[in-house]
Amino acid sequence: MKRVKQPFQKPVRSLIRHLAALMVCISLCLLAPIASWASDADLSSITSPSSNLARPDTNNIPSEKVTQFVNVYLQVVALIERREGELQAAETESESLRIQRDIEMAAIVLIETAGLNRQEYLQLLSLANVDPEFGERVVTLIQETAT
Repeated sequence: MKRVKQPFQKPVRSLIRHLAALMVCISLCLLAPIASWASDADLSSITSPSSNLARPDTNNIPSEKVTQFVNVYLQVVALIERREGELQAAETESESLRIQRDIEMAAIVLIETAGLNRQEYLQLLSLANVDPEFGERVVTLIQETAT
């Protein structure tokens, strides 16, 4: 009997990968809390997403910065996918925490090697999650880059 693939399986797996990447990013945030938003001139016009007073103007974020973010985001997702089995196979909580720290540190290296700092990366990730227009811009670029 031929097994028919469900049309939603791929998007669900993709969503799971992106949620896992978000978990790593949250961990990165815990490792290096953002005291203030990026001071980089390219991102100076963006305000905190927790601020209800002003809506960030994400149109001022250069496409080069967004491309850097998307490229490293995809690398972080790939890193998580490579290490997922190892993390699931961890037999103790301390082993699991060690693997998580290793993944977090590898993600930091990827982020910094891509030319971003942790604050910029987390800021762009946060904006992609709270600003629908910017989120669509990022998703479109992810889809173009991944194909």
